Amino acid sequence: MNDGFEYIRHGRTARMAGLLLGIYAVLAGAVVFLDAAWWLMAGLGLLTLPALWDWYANPSAGVRLTETHLFWHSGRRQGQLALSEIDHMRFETRWDFSVRVSAVLHNRKAVRLPYEATPPHRVFERQLQARGLTVNRSHFTIF
Repeated sequence: MNDGFEYIRHGRTARMAGLLLGIYAVLAGAVVFLDAAWWLMAGLGLLTLPALWDWYANPSAGVRLTETHLFWHSGRRQGQLALSEIDHMRFETRWDFSVRVSAVLHNRKAVRLPYEATPPHRVFERQLQARGLTVNRSHFTIF
């Protein structure tokens, strides 16, 4: 078996930069060409500040899976579990089609992995099963 599986996601991507530039161009174009109220367009531009901050700060999030441990990090948060502590992994598909992942321990306590740190669910499921962990799927869970 391989040494481990690692997945890392960064906040700064070319896609995000293009999207932000496109939004700002549309807002500026609305002010210049359509004579839109500048204060209204500036207000709409404020809605992009969280995305702009993520692009600037470039936070990373990810998961590392070894033969014995599961590690994760997201911004300043981090955690780890020994695979021997995990009873099974629960993959919950939400109504917005996002998949949330929890590690259910032998004492039935669930430890949720941060959404931004989780890899594509099919790849992650295969990696977990390759290490002998049971994966339970639950579709369209509300809470």
